[in-house]
This record gives sequence, C-alpha cells and structure tokens, in this order.
Amino acid sequence: MVVVGVCAVAGGLYGPRLEIAHAAAQAALAPPSAAAAASAANSPEAQIPSDLRAFAHVYDLVQTNYAAPVNPSKAIYDGAIPGMLRQLDPHSNFWDPQSFARELEDQNGRYSGVGMLIGAVDARDNQCRVVQPFEGTPAFKAGLRPGDLIMAINGKSAVGLSTEDVAAMLKGPKGTQVQISVKRVGHPNLLAFNLIRADVQHDSVDSHFQVEPGVAYIHLTGFTATSTSEMHAILDPLEDSGALRGVILDLRGNPGGLLNQAQGVADMLLAKDQVIVSDHGRNSPEHVLVATHGNGGHDFPLVILVNNMTASAAEIVSGSVQDHDRGLIAGQTTFGKGLVQSVMRLDDGTGLALTTAHYYTPSGRLIQRPYEGVSLYDYFYVHNEHPTPPSQREVKMTDIGRTVYGGGGITPDVVLPADQLNDFQQMLTDRSAFYDFADEYLGQHETVQLSWTPDAATVQQFVTYMASQHVTLDPKDVAANADWIQHQIRFRVISALYGLADGWKTLMETDPEVAKAVTLLPQAQALEARALQVLATRQAAR
Repeated sequence: MVVVGVCAVAGGLYGPRLEIAHAAAQAALAPPSAAAAASAANSPEAQIPSDLRAFAHVYDLVQTNYAAPVNPSKAIYDGAIPGMLRQLDPHSNFWDPQSFARELEDQNGRYSGVGMLIGAVDARDNQCRVVQPFEGTPAFKAGLRPGDLIMAINGKSAVGLSTEDVAAMLKGPKGTQVQISVKRVGHPNLLAFNLIRADVQHDSVDSHFQVEPGVAYIHLTGFTATSTSEMHAILDPLEDSGALRGVILDLRGNPGGLLNQAQGVADMLLAKDQVIVSDHGRNSPEHVLVATHGNGGHDFPLVILVNNMTASAAEIVSGSVQDHDRGLIAGQTTFGKGLVQSVMRLDDGTGLALTTAHYYTPSGRLIQRPYEGVSLYDYFYVHNEHPTPPSQREVKMTDIGRTVYGGGGITPDVVLPADQLNDFQQMLTDRSAFYDFADEYLGQHETVQLSWTPDAATVQQFVTYMASQHVTLDPKDVAANADWIQHQIRFRVISALYGLADGWKTLMETDPEVAKAVTLLPQAQALEARALQVLATRQAAR
C-alpha cells in the first residue's frame, strides 16, 4: 500500500505520519500486561476475525447459490467496500483503478492529449460531443467547437463508445498525432482535424479580469497543483505596479482540492505565522498549518464570494480569512465539508480515501456539518439548501472579537440572496437550450466579434429554434426573461468562439453578487485596518 500525497476534490488530505507508525510498531513489540490482554480480548479489533469469517461465509453462499454468475470484482469493489465506507461518513470513498487514475489526473490538472472536455449527447446513448476545448490547447488552436459530434478517431468509429473510451483514445504520448472527424451543424460533410498531442495544463483559474480599474476579479474553480502559482501570476504584476485597489475572489461552486494549494493561496492573503487551519482525530495528533511566507504587507481590500457548493479547501481559505478579519466573506453559507481524508493507493491500483481527522479554522471552529442519521441524498442536496441555523451551532470569535459560527460550514459576513432560476429559466437550462442554440447559430454565422451582444432578432431566432424542437415558448415568459436569454446566448456563443474565460467574463460583468462585492471593498478595507491594529498591539505586547 502506498500513501498518495494528494486529495480528492472533496477536500485536502494528509498521509499517515511516520511517528504514528513507529509508535504502533513499538507497542506491538512490547509484551502485553494481563489487564491489557483482557482489554484486547474485548476490543473491537478482536471482533474482526469473527466478522471476516461471517462475511466470507455469506459471500461463499452467494457465489455458490445465486441464480446468475457473480462477478467477484463488482461484488467486492462496487458492493462490499463502498457499503462499509457508507456506514462511516459521506466522504470516505473507494475508487477502482480507472476511477482512481482519473482522480489523480484531476488533482494534478495535467495530462497529455488534445485538451478538451467531452460529454454524452444525452443520457440515452453513448454519442460523444465536444463540451469545451480549453484555451491554448491543440483542440482549441485547431478550431474544434462545443457541440461538435465526435464521429471517428484515427479512422475508428467513435459512435456508440462511452465518454471514458473516447477520452482514452484522445489521450496519448506528447508529440503523437491523432485525427478527429466531427459532425458540425451547418456543414454537410464531416470535418477532419489533425492534432498533435501535447502536455495539457487545465488551469484552476478559468477567468480573471479587472471588473473596475485596479479591482481584480478571479474565478478559482478548484485547488489543483498550480493554483498558487496561477494566483501569483495574476496578482503579483498588479501589486508591483501599484495599481491593485482590491480583489474579488470567487469561490462559488469551488469543491476544494489539494490542501497544500489551499495553504499556498491563504498564505498569499494572511500575515506571516498566522494560523490557516488545524486538524486532529482519534489516531491523529493535532497538526497546524500557518502562513510561512505571508502577504508581505500587501493588504489590498478583499471580498470572497461563496455559496452552498463552496467546500473543503475553499472553506479553509474562507474560514482563515474570516477568522483573521483579513477580508469580507459574502454570499451564502458554505457546504460544511471539514473531514480530512488520507488517500491510500492500494497494490492493485485502487484507491481508498479514509476520514482520519477533522478540520478546524484558526478560531477553533469545526468546519464539518452534522451527518449522523442523515441520508446521503439529504446530506448532499436537501440539508445543503437549508443550513444549520446559527442558534444550533458553536460560537467562536475572530481576532477582533466578531462572532462566527462553527459546525456547519462558513457563514458569510454579508449574506446575499442565492441566485435562483425561475421555472421558465430552469426549463430552458434543463433542456441545454442555449448550448444547442449556439451550435445552430454558429452553423449560420461563422464568427462574431468579441463585443457582440444578441439583439431582439436573435432572441426571436432562439424562440423559432425552440419551436423547431417542439418547445413552444410563451411570449410573456420570453419578454419577462429577455435580458437573461440574451446573456445566456452571448455566454455560449462567445465561449464557443473565444474560450471559456471570455465567455465567463460576459456573465460576471452583469452578475449581481460581483457588483455587490465591488461595493463591499471599502468595508473590507476598514475591517482589515482594524485587524492590523489588533495584530500590531499584540506583537508590541510580546
């Protein structure tokens, strides 16, 4: 068994520590006392052989008597092991070799291939299409577009293959060639693209720009191996030029990632030696992470946007900023995922993520929300929409004495109403209406300017297109949602032509939470000034 120094997207991880293993080994060598022997006989560990025999007996009965042949791998990998882990907590997880390899790839953010996200056309078949080429990759440079149906790869039909099989065919050693044949709306014949595979780096920052002169907006989608360096590349030039007036760090929907990258990003924001996060568990002594470099006095106003899908490593960054009064947290209460998973690579290529400790913010708040007696569905969906009220949570204090709450994620300093779709908008989103219409529109218009905005005629063209798909839109609904429809069309068309970074920018320029965050920067600056005074007073007292 090999411990892997990475973590699942659901949260940061540590491997087992040498001193723990050494202590256990020494204890095993020492002869047990009579009391210890009696205690051991009654311990849960003593029950293990009996339980394993009972499991083996049941498995043998199933294997011998079940009406159809039993697949041993499915019975163990998909049944017994996941079933055992589900009894522990919602985040302990087991991966088969293929799934584990994908998990490691996602965390590293790097692989060799053509650089595009693919997906099934719908849940009923295995026809794959391009979802989004990543900027700067062979697929993007060659002109592949969202919506292109992948018909063949290197002359072999891709029709009927799963997305996993198609992805495997697209990946390969750097410098090798792959030919992709696609079907595109508006083109009667297949289009052929000859690409040279390259090392693909999927950045964790998918969009950043200045929402106002000197105010940097950064959308950090997860914490992968390059998150800290990406943040430095964005902020350092602005700081060096003296042009940085504030930062809006968007962590909405960020599910977490590598702990060392959460530490690196927090280190950029906090003062040197300030605590970022701590963890401890039953067999895991307390482990404290601090800012080893610090922000070097770069105390720009900071607002962090969060929502109920902000989790784990993203909650560590948000919680440390809030506890040290470094900036304002705005949005909705975060997910509340504060379990430390140690990821272990097993000899057969499978992987096990096992909860070994809990995360605590600098003030001592437990990040994890309750999960005992809660179904997985309620835990991930229902409860997430109705977070634990502050009256039922532990109370802690920030550095300057502001009240904060633990045991249920990070409660924002400024609560903003969640951006929820109405029934009409949800219906169009569920049907992938704008995604499909962008294919149709670009089949008739080869390109548009980056500044292009859909007009009333384009909205009417969208209505006509939906009618051709047997979806009749009520004119009153169309009129009431005209601005939203235009924003969605523009996002999809610009993303297809210019990349997701420019597409996302079109949405964020009109996002009400981003606009609110800009107005909160003076308040964040005042909070930071108070925190610096407290910090200076404490340092002087030492």
